Amino acid sequence: MSSDEILRDIRAKKFFPVYFLHGEEPFFIDQVADAVEANALPEAEKGFNQTVLYGKDVDHVTLLDYLRRYPMMSERQVVILREAQEMKSLTELTAYMENPMPTTVFVVCHKHKKVDARTKFGKSLQAKNVVLLESKKLYDNQIADWISSFCKSHHLHIDTAAAALMAEYLGADLSRIANELDKLTLNLPKNTTINTSHIQEYVGISKEYNIFELQKALAMRDAAKVARIQHHFASNIRKNPLIVTITSLYAYFSKVFMLHALKGAADAEILKTLDLRSDWFLKEYRVAANHFTQPQTAAVISLLKNYDLRSKGIHNDNTSTGEEELMKELFWRILHV
Repeated sequence: MSSDEILRDIRAKKFFPVYFLHGEEPFFIDQVADAVEANALPEAEKGFNQTVLYGKDVDHVTLLDYLRRYPMMSERQVVILREAQEMKSLTELTAYMENPMPTTVFVVCHKHKKVDARTKFGKSLQAKNVVLLESKKLYDNQIADWISSFCKSHHLHIDTAAAALMAEYLGADLSRIANELDKLTLNLPKNTTINTSHIQEYVGISKEYNIFELQKALAMRDAAKVARIQHHFASNIRKNPLIVTITSLYAYFSKVFMLHALKGAADAEILKTLDLRSDWFLKEYRVAANHFTQPQTAAVISLLKNYDLRSKGIHNDNTSTGEEELMKELFWRILHV
């Protein structure tokens, strides 16, 4: 089952005896565990019938005692095992997974790694009374779509530029992204379409001085705009570290280089090869390709590799050169390649 399907059942008060949540992405694990905690019992019953345990503090014998208790004046009890990956005797629960207590809802939060399905314990998780969720990390190119889906589930919309801006600046930390999106859901009316102005106001990411505006300015060889963005980045270097900027520019100009190689190809093929979500992005890459020939684009990529090393203190002729000066120098050289 997907996390959305599991959450739908939980909110409909349809519960299973065991929820085994494992994998590298903690966000979906916490989301399901929190949903069970919020929906399985009324507040008045939680004091007697809800138990939260931690893997490093409990063994299987103690845990089984909790799991096999009968609920007190309630149709069910809830036992949540957090940090289950820290529990040394977790695999001793194999028999319980195969035959759980029908009046217990047992939630296992096994974060940062998945359980081997080939083991005896792993096979026990395939039992009909177990809801098994493997929580996988999203790829970088999936984050913007996830942001759009999150907004839709909260009765909001988000335009392409705003979703891309959040994805670029907040990375793949879904918990952090969700926290920022919660600010928007609290402050904006339902059915609002979130744009970059909303992102600037409520999330604090500048709609004018960001990596996308830098890419567009470099692509147009707009020296004045590049200088303004560089000054802003240098004034806020902790929020705009050079190494992150270089990584983003490297990915950008690598796609410009590929676009040159795909000259004459159909748009559908280009979008697929460059892993772009829409024609909106493709137009911007074509602008860059018009201002940077393929050899010039290759020279930019070479520059970015060199400055990546220099930003890490490798091949830096003047080790006292700070990030701000390296950034200024790099942007000037890209503009004049």
